[in-house]
Amino acid sequence: MFNRTSLQAAAALVSISLVTGCGVFSDSESTGDQRLVIGTTSSPSTLDPAASWDNSWELFRNVFQTLVSFPTGSTTPQSDAADCKFTDTASRVFECKLIDGLRFSNGHTLDARAVQYSIERIRTIDHKGGPNGMLGSLDKIETVGDRTIVFRLNKPDATFPFILATPAMSIVDPAEYPADRLRPQDGKIAGSGPYVLDAYTEGESAELTKNSTYKGFAGLKNGGVTIKYFKESEAMVTALRKKEIDATYRGLTAEEVVSLQDDRAENQDLQLVESTGTDIRYLVFNAQDPSVAKLPVRKAIAQLVDRDELVSRVYQGTAEPLYSMVPKGIAAHTTKFFDRFGMPSVEKATEILRDAGIDEPVKLTFWYTTDRYGSSTAAEFKELKRQLEESGLFQVTVQGKPWVEYQAAYQKGEYPVFGRGWFPDFPDPDNFVAPFVGKENVLGTPYLSPQITDVLLPKSRRQSDRGTVTDEFVAAQEIMVQDVRLLPLWQGKLYIAAREDIGGGERALDPQTVMQLWELHRRASW
Repeated sequence: MFNRTSLQAAAALVSISLVTGCGVFSDSESTGDQRLVIGTTSSPSTLDPAASWDNSWELFRNVFQTLVSFPTGSTTPQSDAADCKFTDTASRVFECKLIDGLRFSNGHTLDARAVQYSIERIRTIDHKGGPNGMLGSLDKIETVGDRTIVFRLNKPDATFPFILATPAMSIVDPAEYPADRLRPQDGKIAGSGPYVLDAYTEGESAELTKNSTYKGFAGLKNGGVTIKYFKESEAMVTALRKKEIDATYRGLTAEEVVSLQDDRAENQDLQLVESTGTDIRYLVFNAQDPSVAKLPVRKAIAQLVDRDELVSRVYQGTAEPLYSMVPKGIAAHTTKFFDRFGMPSVEKATEILRDAGIDEPVKLTFWYTTDRYGSSTAAEFKELKRQLEESGLFQVTVQGKPWVEYQAAYQKGEYPVFGRGWFPDFPDPDNFVAPFVGKENVLGTPYLSPQITDVLLPKSRRQSDRGTVTDEFVAAQEIMVQDVRLLPLWQGKLYIAAREDIGGGERALDPQTVMQLWELHRRASW
């Protein structure tokens, strides 16, 4: 997922409370009927799931249901609106039986037809930037009676349940969502999730109340939530300190995290919960461009980049060095780039280039987007330039473009080296490998690797037990290291800043790192 402000997918999240006030408190007592006010810089781009492959998922998870979902601590999809399983040994027939008595918030019945309708309208509408691209393995959907849905796939795909667990596959009411076009942006939602959207003002706020007819895995620990959308994180942090909001999610800068960790008077009533994130940043090398077409040039760059220095200088410890496209917290994570290249070394990089007959400094242009991944991106590329040029082996020009122009240009193959971020759709190693390889990939630069696309990925997708596919993805990562078409740099950490009387922050981010607002609550005592 590349449109979200900070979307991921962690295995069981490891959370650490970094409390700048009175310590870590018990959640044994809570006032579960009180409303909370939550701030975020991640506002929805749409209220229609058929158009959303972005940060709109944050709201969808709380007001819609999916057939299966990721409760906190789960690394595999679990029952939400239905009990589901593969009914064959080839991972091509996936069957779901709905929980009895499901209803949408408007009182309409949620049945098998509604599920079929919801998924098929995604394919029919095929909205640009929407989630239809996730359904490539789906052949057809059948219903049996009112409660059974059968998904027949055109090839083995054990990741299909993970796709169904994404908020993109939210179940909508056929009576309110047209089959062949998006619902008008009327500020309303008809879902069956834990909350009902009572009021919505685009870019400003969303009012959520308990859904009295909800049947699903979520246990609501508050009486409702007001979400306030901020354009700038500085204003959000100010609102938190002034007690105008109870907590924040999405959007804190590295500087703000460090500031909140300081033991200063203005932080005495606040806490900061840190969780492992799986959003990653990496460099893409366009091998069709003459400047990086030679493998030794790419290897020399990999030999020089100092991730520890990058994270320390630019992100002040709010990110972690990454040595694999599959991040820590996801099965099959490795440190292949470190294993191959070791510590940064000018001597080794010089040897790589000289052995290839390259004696003059290599001139390169690195590109980044100015308005997509945060204000630190410019500093990140300045640091990469510094590291490469200090070796004397490269002369680097850094260029930035707004996202719309940037995306159009790299998809046309105009950039030799460019930075990208990846916010995964689901917590499986497949989603950190498959999107980047093949002739048609999300990068716009063909990366042909038949061993990965024709052997390793198909083999792994036959296995519904995802714990058995580690070998395939370790092998895929080894190939990626040999090719150096992608250079992983760092993975993020996630932070929830909250008032000290707010509990549940350590459980509020699901394994996709989507906010589960129902976990937050006000403690009765602390």
